[in-house]
Amino acid sequence: MIRLFFRFIVLPVLLFWLMRAILRSIFEGFRSTLGPRSAARQPPAVRSGGELKKDPVCGTYVSTAASITRTVNGEVLYFCSKECSDKYRVA
Repeated sequence: MIRLFFRFIVLPVLLFWLMRAILRSIFEGFRSTLGPRSAARQPPAVRSGGELKKDPVCGTYVSTAASITRTVNGEVLYFCSKECSDKYRVA
């Protein structure tokens, strides 16, 4: 009874998983050599590096290259997002 269980249920399931894993690795290898994925799935490019400035609203440090800037009373302020820029009030 146990032999029949292993022979007709366990062995075919193990062979199926093995073949599935082999075929999946082969097809993923082909997919990676076809070229880059569509541009819609890639995150937007953000310039890295540069000086970090503190957002006056939330306190987050943001790169000067990726920040939203406003000039208030001759001083340049750096914001992490449009929302923080909108929340800022001139005293």
